[in-house]
Amino acid sequence: MDQTKRPLRIPPEFSSYAEQHGIFDIYKRLLEQLVIQKPNDPIQFMIDELKKDNADIPQIVILGPPASGKTTIAKMLSKKLHCACINMDSLVSDSEQSFQDQVAELRSTGEIIPAELWTQMLKERVKLYDCMKKGFVLEGFPQTREQTLLIQDAGIIPKHCIILEAPDTVLIERVNGKRIDPKTGDVYHTTFDWPSNSDIISRLQKPPNYEEDDIIEELIVYHRHISGITSCLSPSIKTVNADQPKADVFSQIMNFLTWLPRTAAPHTPKIVLLGPTGSGKAVQAALLASKYKIVNVSTGSLIKQAIAEGNKTGNACRPYVEKDMLVPDAIVLKLLQERLTQIDCMTRGFVLHGYPRSRSQAAQMDDAGLTPNRVFMLDIPNDSVLERLTLRALDPITGERYHALYNPPRTQTVKDRLQTHPRDRENEVRARLSQWQAYVDELNEYYEEYIQRINADQDPQTVFECIESMSVKPLPRKLIEEN
Repeated sequence: MDQTKRPLRIPPEFSSYAEQHGIFDIYKRLLEQLVIQKPNDPIQFMIDELKKDNADIPQIVILGPPASGKTTIAKMLSKKLHCACINMDSLVSDSEQSFQDQVAELRSTGEIIPAELWTQMLKERVKLYDCMKKGFVLEGFPQTREQTLLIQDAGIIPKHCIILEAPDTVLIERVNGKRIDPKTGDVYHTTFDWPSNSDIISRLQKPPNYEEDDIIEELIVYHRHISGITSCLSPSIKTVNADQPKADVFSQIMNFLTWLPRTAAPHTPKIVLLGPTGSGKAVQAALLASKYKIVNVSTGSLIKQAIAEGNKTGNACRPYVEKDMLVPDAIVLKLLQERLTQIDCMTRGFVLHGYPRSRSQAAQMDDAGLTPNRVFMLDIPNDSVLERLTLRALDPITGERYHALYNPPRTQTVKDRLQTHPRDRENEVRARLSQWQAYVDELNEYYEEYIQRINADQDPQTVFECIESMSVKPLPRKLIEEN
C-alpha cells in the first residue's frame, strides 16, 4: 500500500494537542526527576510533581568575574520576574542553623567550604515556597566545575545561564568606585551609578578586601574555572558584554530569557506562509521542504491534481477553474483535509502556502483540526512586488526564466522571443494586491498570538534563514505578565 494513503491509527489532531499542552515535555520532566530523585513510590512522586505546576518558572544562573555587575543585574531580574534572588551570603543566612554553624566553623579556621555543603544548602533553599512557585535567580554560583556537577546531580538544572564578560582592565577600574549600601545590599558606583538620596549616600561603604590586588587574584581564579563551568551548562548559556550601560545589559538578557530553551520533545512542523503575490512564498516553501524533508503543500497544486485525477472533488473544482473563478472554501478545505491528514504530513510535517487568505478560512482550518504551529507573514512593499512580477518573462523555447533587472537575456534574439504571462501584467498584479490588502489585517489579528513577521524584500536565502531559525526553535514568549 502507498505509504501516503495508509490509514492513521492516531487521530491527526493529537500532535497539535500534544504540542499545545506540552505533553511530551511533561513526560520528559517526570522522567528526569525520577532518574535524579529515585523515589520509593514513583507513582505518588509523579502525582506530586504534576501538582506543583511550576514548569514555566524562571530558573536563572548569573555568572561573571568580580565587578562585572552580577549583583545589580540579579536584583533587576528578580524584581522584573518577581522571583527569589539567591547569592552565596543569603544562601548561608537562609539555611538551617546546623548548616550555618558548619559554615561559621569552617570560616573561623580559614578552611574552604566544601562543594557538597554548598549543594546541600542550595538544594534545601530551592525547595522553599518562593523558589517553588516563583522561581529563582542564582547569582555568582556555581564557582567551579565540581560545584556545577553536584548541583546538577541534585536535580538543580538552570534553564538559562547568563555570563557577564568585560576586559580585566575595565573590571579593575570599576573596583575603585564601587560602594555598597549595608542596609539594602544595593551596589553603587562613584562615577556610573551614584544615588541621589542623601541618606543612602551617608550609608555607603567601600567593600572590605576589595583592593586591586584582591581583584587580580579573584580574576585569576575565575578564569581558571569558568571554562569547566560552561562545558557543563553549555546548552543554556548566553554571554553578554558587561562593559556597557546596565540598561543595555539588562535589555539583552531579557531578550534572551524570552526564548524558550530547546526541547527534546518530538516536533512536527506545521507551517503556514502568508503574504501577497510575489512575496516568495513558493520559493521559501520549496527551500524548507528540500532541507527538512517536510511536505510542500499548495492549494493551487492540490486543485490541479484533483482535476487531473478526475475524482469527485476535482469535478467539483473544474467549472470554477474553467471560468477563472475562486474555488469555494468548502471544496478547498476538503482537499486540504484529505492531504494534510495523510501519514507523510502527520509524521514529517508540512509547509502550506496560498491558504488561508481570509479570517474565515483560517477559522475553518482550526475547526477541522488543521491548526498550524508556525505562521509566517512575508512583508514586502507593493512597488517591490510590481518590480519582481511585471519585469519577469519566459523563453518559450528553452523554458528559462529571465528578469529585466536581475537576470536579463544575453542576446537580442532571446530578448525578442520572451513572453510575459498574462497574470504578470501590471493591472493583474495590482488587482491581486488589492485582494490581499482587503484581508491582511484580519489575518494578522487572527494569528496575533504567534504570527512571525519576516521582511521578504531581501535575498531569498536571507529570508529562508529567518524562517528556518524560528521553525526549528520554540517561539519566544514572555516569562511573566506585568503587574
